[in-house]
Amino acid sequence: MPFYHKLGKIPPKRHTQFRKENGELYYEQLFGTIGFDGMSTNMYHVYRPTMVKAIQKQYSVAPVIAKENNIQSYRFRGFQVAPQDDYLASRKVVLTNSDCNVILAAPRHSTDDYFYKNTDADEVIFIHKGSGTLRTMLGNIEFSYGDYLVIPRGIIYKLDFNDTDNRLFIVESYSPVYTPKRYRNWFGQLLEHSPYCERDIRRPEHLETHDEKGDFLMKIKKKNEIIEMVYASHPFDVVGYDGFNYPYAFSIHDFEPITGRIHLPPPIHQTFESAGFVICSFVPRLYDYHPDSIPAPYNHSNIDSDEVLYYVDGDFMSRNDIAPGHISLHPAGIPHGPHPGAAERSIGKTETEELAVMVDTFKPLMVTEEAMKIADEDYYKSWLE
Repeated sequence: MPFYHKLGKIPPKRHTQFRKENGELYYEQLFGTIGFDGMSTNMYHVYRPTMVKAIQKQYSVAPVIAKENNIQSYRFRGFQVAPQDDYLASRKVVLTNSDCNVILAAPRHSTDDYFYKNTDADEVIFIHKGSGTLRTMLGNIEFSYGDYLVIPRGIIYKLDFNDTDNRLFIVESYSPVYTPKRYRNWFGQLLEHSPYCERDIRRPEHLETHDEKGDFLMKIKKKNEIIEMVYASHPFDVVGYDGFNYPYAFSIHDFEPITGRIHLPPPIHQTFESAGFVICSFVPRLYDYHPDSIPAPYNHSNIDSDEVLYYVDGDFMSRNDIAPGHISLHPAGIPHGPHPGAAERSIGKTETEELAVMVDTFKPLMVTEEAMKIADEDYYKSWLE
């Protein structure tokens, strides 16, 4: 995140002696991005963060592609993904390209017996069902329905759930995830026309500091493989840190919609951006208020982007037969728009209670075998009169 945060105990100057009560040094670690040119955080550990005792299993989690060159519109019934006990095993890649993975997950339980680190990708985890605590080496964040959890690559974390009924919509990004640059000034501050501001962003609190040695299992994702490593000290042994690179939460319910007299294009819903895609939030809002307005979106061609819409709640007026957990895929190269009757139904409506997350990618998405298990293969015919 492009604003400063600190937590715990830190010395007055970087790269200087910082000692424990017994006189021993704390171990400083620079946690940075883009070489030494991107956002970074300086943290201080009780033990060396480099102590690896063993490297164990290594296995592939690469998605299996069903359709590499896809031009068919699909609907996927996300809640048909079966719950699984283990968090990582529950993550099913449904759409993928060289910039990102779109993932559905229904974990029953917390990551109790291991820690997880994604070394390749930032993760944006949208909480559709469930609540709990995101525990990280940089502090903890409480989460609940409607929260985005933005976890930069390299963050060591656990997800502790309060119950077993959990549904997650996850986007892995191989380039850093930022707030949209048109919402920021030169210094990184969110501007007055931004649909959210720094007050809405929840930074880590309750820094855990474990002074423990032993065997601590770390599952690390790298190049579509999970590598299991055993560390000699607890990964959450940070006594303090400061900087700009840390996980945070933002609730979709805190997104303030931008409205107008006539229908405005999807970029008004933009919430996050990366080099390869944008994420948008469709939230309850007033409809267009020109006397002749048509609130339903006009037909438009996806020439340069694949559009993925994840339906969260409410009645999405432009689509027929859509339910929570459904995903629509409208690929680049073909036009799409409201289903028959949707434009007419929208006339005279004054507001919507819809809630959805959209991902627009700049490269075509491949459809995986996991997606085809929950696919409505006749969805592309739903525009026929």
